[in-house]
Amino acid sequence: MSVLDHLRELRRRLILAVLFIAVGAVAGWLLYDPVIHFLEHPYCSVNYRHRFPGNDPTHCRLIFTGVLDGFTTRLKVAVITGAVFSAPLWLYQIWAFITPGLRKNERKYTVIFIAASSLLFAAGMALAYVVLAKGLNVVIGAAGSGTQALLTVNSYLSFVTLMLVIFGAAFELPLLVIMANLAGVLPASVLKKSQRLAVFLIFTFAAVATPSTDPFTMCAMAVPMVLLFEGAVLFAVIRERRKSRREALRGPEQFPDDDMPSQVEAIPQPIGADESWTDAT
Repeated sequence: MSVLDHLRELRRRLILAVLFIAVGAVAGWLLYDPVIHFLEHPYCSVNYRHRFPGNDPTHCRLIFTGVLDGFTTRLKVAVITGAVFSAPLWLYQIWAFITPGLRKNERKYTVIFIAASSLLFAAGMALAYVVLAKGLNVVIGAAGSGTQALLTVNSYLSFVTLMLVIFGAAFELPLLVIMANLAGVLPASVLKKSQRLAVFLIFTFAAVATPSTDPFTMCAMAVPMVLLFEGAVLFAVIRERRKSRREALRGPEQFPDDDMPSQVEAIPQPIGADESWTDAT
């Protein structure tokens, strides 16, 4: 395909992806009430004395102060819900655009990595949702007795969305390590030597990345990341050991390694020259 044909194909795929998200957003608009209740559940798990209105454990309210805030909030929730619901459809459009340029074995590995990245991202988001209630209890309860949190729905949704995205992206770390190891960029020896530094950097990243900045949420992100990183290191070690065993059983290679320099004659001989002519020369 020519460059213009590729651009037309990309335009077509992007239009289809936007249409799928728009259709999902319509469903998200209709399902706004159960979705917003699901998202505000961590806030409603906070001690009722620290949240508005603060006089009844069963009452939980998020407020808005602007005239258009209610509409924009519903629109934001609808778009996010539509993107989540229609994810298989618009992700397929990206896959269909990339697939023709890949070989058969590359397609197989790409499918594995896409499936693994999706599962890891979903696991990170699920963990973020679970720890949100505990984190909010720590952060809001730090103000002490006699205080109440009067949160706007826009600020709360931005906070929750940021937490979900950061946790989901952080859980992609082991997949990146494995990809670098398969590409030969990060051998197992380097990973084993840098384990202590990696653990320190992971905790530092968790302390900076978590919006709540409380130690509970930081540890809730850092500890699973460390376990996933150690799993990636173990994968790299086992893979390289198996590779070494296969090479030992196969014996010396018939062809030299691409990374080894070839031996070149200092004075090349003419092609097809006989020995007498060479000796005379």
